[in-house]
Amino acid sequence: MSREKNILFYKLDWSIILIYLILVCFGWFNIYSTTSDSEVIENIFDFSKPYGMQLIWIASAFVLAFFILMINSRFYSVFSYFIYFAVILLLIAVLFLGKEVNGSKSWFVIGPMRLQPAEFAKIATALALAKAMSTYGFKLKTIEGWTKVLGILLLPVALILLQKDWGSALIFFTFIFMFYREGLLGWVLAAAFFMVGLFIMSLLIDPVMVFIVLLGISIILFAFINRRYLHAFIAVAIITGLFFGIVFILDTFSINLSHKQEFIIIGSALAALLAGVIIYAVKTKLRNIYFILLFFVGSLAISYSVDYIYDNLLKSHHRDRIEDMLGIKSDIKGAGYNVHQAKVAIGSGGFAGKGYLQGTQTRLNFVPEQSTDFIFCTVGEEWGFVGTFFLIALYVTLLIRIIMISERQKNTFARIYGYCVASIIFCHFFINIAMTIGLAPVIGIPLPFISYGGSSLWSFTILLFILLKLDSVRMGER
Repeated sequence: MSREKNILFYKLDWSIILIYLILVCFGWFNIYSTTSDSEVIENIFDFSKPYGMQLIWIASAFVLAFFILMINSRFYSVFSYFIYFAVILLLIAVLFLGKEVNGSKSWFVIGPMRLQPAEFAKIATALALAKAMSTYGFKLKTIEGWTKVLGILLLPVALILLQKDWGSALIFFTFIFMFYREGLLGWVLAAAFFMVGLFIMSLLIDPVMVFIVLLGISIILFAFINRRYLHAFIAVAIITGLFFGIVFILDTFSINLSHKQEFIIIGSALAALLAGVIIYAVKTKLRNIYFILLFFVGSLAISYSVDYIYDNLLKSHHRDRIEDMLGIKSDIKGAGYNVHQAKVAIGSGGFAGKGYLQGTQTRLNFVPEQSTDFIFCTVGEEWGFVGTFFLIALYVTLLIRIIMISERQKNTFARIYGYCVASIIFCHFFINIAMTIGLAPVIGIPLPFISYGGSSLWSFTILLFILLKLDSVRMGER
């Protein structure tokens, strides 16, 4: 214990601490800009204002960081499961005792303070996963291994979904990047991205086109596995010819069919082609035909279930935001209002910005939640391209440093935890900026260290400084 204290400060990664301090201070200045009434900074200690409260959160976050660094590093490994189950109890308690804010019952409210257990669940889950996966004899590529890690991962996700907090629940799936580093097969990661693409494709294009696209992908995949590229080219050419040929005939002879009848005709023709491909593959004993068939049928089933999931599991405001993002419909006075105003604010900033406290969109409150979810548009308006580039560069540098720290760890627990930290910060950073500029639906994800809020700042501070503590011990052992 004493040795760890002796090596504490000069073995810390001060580049990360410097980036942390810059982000926190930069965040406060932007929070002041969005929540103050004056064009001159005065009375910054007015704790009735968000910028005053944020000073309290910042000061308390610094105190938290100090105590985290003073605790023996073994504490985080030994008590990781205890921390995990304590946070699980908080997630259960908030369902009964919490206050509903913006449609999500995920907050404990104590006077002027609000605490969101879901923010701390990310830390607890990262610690529990690191503990489980660093246990002697653990193997990720086994049923027992996957059962253990999925159980740890999905329990908080289920409780957060019960709180109707879809944004926080989504963050937990970013641990797939850590799993990939620890041995998850590349095709699983590719399948995850394919599922997302399939969901979007199913919303945007006609079911017949989805059928054709999936059939084409299946044949191309089959060809690459078996190295039958000429056969794949011929099959894709036949598919394309059949589709356009049928469409041409129907249009030329003015045959008016219902959408269902068109689907039956085109689908039947393509299904016959697929049956021919299967028979050919079985007779010539080509490999993986059943895998490809399962891929095609499974993808088709998922695609055709999207409408049910979309209509019955998602709330109306979630559907409106997704449709606005995908361009299915435009409603700049309704679901698309926030994003539209954010784009206007960012675009009006130009190259160098309008200047601090000079942003009209910011000062006149055109963008709701501008100090939290949409604080990036304040950066864009007042600091321009230069400011946003500087901010993104800081995050990228921070992520690179975290990955470098993780890779140099000799301790498996520290390495896995480090990749969890990188995954969480990356997901928050990427999704927040993407939803601000209209590339992702608005799901209430704060920008790390920048957005207003005690729970967010505390959780990211704890998350980061536990890693710094673990790394400082490793550096002291060199």
